[in-house]
Amino acid sequence: MEPERLMTASTRRAAWGERLARILVAALEAVDPEVAVLNAMQRQGEQLIIEDQAYDLSQFRRVLLVGAGKAGAPMARAVAEILGERLSGGVVIVKEGYAGTGAKTRRYEILEAGHPIPDERGIEATRRIKEILSSTQQDDLVICLISGGGSALMTSPAAGLGLENLQALTSTLLACGANINEINALRKHLDTIKGGGIANLAAPATLVTLILSDVVGDPLDVIASGPTVPDTSTFESAYQVLNHYGIASKVPEPIMRHLKRGCRGDLADTPKPGDPIFARVRNTVIGSNRKAAQAALQQAQREGFHSMLLTTYLQGEARQAGRMLASIAKQIAASDQPLPRPACIVAGGETTVTLRSGHTETDKHGLGGRNQELALSAVSDLSGLANIALVTLATDGGDGPTDAAGAIVTGETLERARQAGFDPNEFLSCNDSYHFFEPLGDLLKPGPTQTNVNDLAFIFAFELS
Repeated sequence: MEPERLMTASTRRAAWGERLARILVAALEAVDPEVAVLNAMQRQGEQLIIEDQAYDLSQFRRVLLVGAGKAGAPMARAVAEILGERLSGGVVIVKEGYAGTGAKTRRYEILEAGHPIPDERGIEATRRIKEILSSTQQDDLVICLISGGGSALMTSPAAGLGLENLQALTSTLLACGANINEINALRKHLDTIKGGGIANLAAPATLVTLILSDVVGDPLDVIASGPTVPDTSTFESAYQVLNHYGIASKVPEPIMRHLKRGCRGDLADTPKPGDPIFARVRNTVIGSNRKAAQAALQQAQREGFHSMLLTTYLQGEARQAGRMLASIAKQIAASDQPLPRPACIVAGGETTVTLRSGHTETDKHGLGGRNQELALSAVSDLSGLANIALVTLATDGGDGPTDAAGAIVTGETLERARQAGFDPNEFLSCNDSYHFFEPLGDLLKPGPTQTNVNDLAFIFAFELS
């Protein structure tokens, strides 16, 4: 990726803009999905080596490819390159606009579907995956590719639940501030493909899953709702998410009936650790937020910065996280602590946004995403700080339902906003971060990066002139 794609109008004017962009590019290139697969998988004749495990291709009748996620297209491309003529067929589902070139090849297909709200395309593409897996036998090898976004993209509603029910629930969960662990606990108990569903369909074949993690801490049963992993959640824990956020009254009645039946034991729960369907399953994480953060730190050091990884477990409300990161920037400006200038501090993770009321009765919410809201919450606190910048980045290139990946805030942002007649608190009150930063030219718009390993935030303290 060219550094220019990760620059804004503000950074292009700044002397430090190109250095900042190179650090962001290094983070993304470190988790390039195609490279990650090529590093994890090699072929030596009939020996397919995945991490430290060898598979004799001559012993398999077919090699099939399935999967879902925003990084699915480049991951599939790498697998196809390695396997060549030994790849028998497959289907991988990606977010709309992420298929790239060669969406349909001789050996596999890339199908697009809706994200973050599931749609009919996702249901049809998932039906194709289930069809492929319906004929698997013990002498088949199934390679599954999982990356962020897979939960919404790969959808197969449980009996009695329609797509409209899942769409309504997803919208409610995204608005209430529930984290991805909680959201996916519910998804796994309302769907036949999630929570070990692919493992169940693929058995007794050998199943190898390559995972690009977009969940804090890399819990395998949460990433894309763990379609090839034993599920640690239950109907009861899923139901409690609704009570915790007080949203049970907003949930479609068919979903409530389904969850209550599960809690009573009238429905079988998702497969748990020790289930024999996992006997021939292997799951491997090939890329993560931590890897991206470490690459950013190394590039920062090459650029002459004192650098530090603050955390890869940044969670909670985006607006609270933004003020916390701003307080660290203020500390550097005041006392050269925890690092002296020039400094680069990196934090990774995934925050949440609880939607609040909008400008009018008809316009309930503004436009934005968690990375833009995090940045907006820091605008006032960073005001007046010299050569300080806070940068937020959704590693997939898309933050919320917008074409931006994040935003850049400096000590001059508040004054520039006031000159434009903007009050950051007013925009924050209705979650309208996009329309605050867009006129200022401070949104990052790299386009789809074809990877997805959570979010990154950067605190920069440049040299004082």
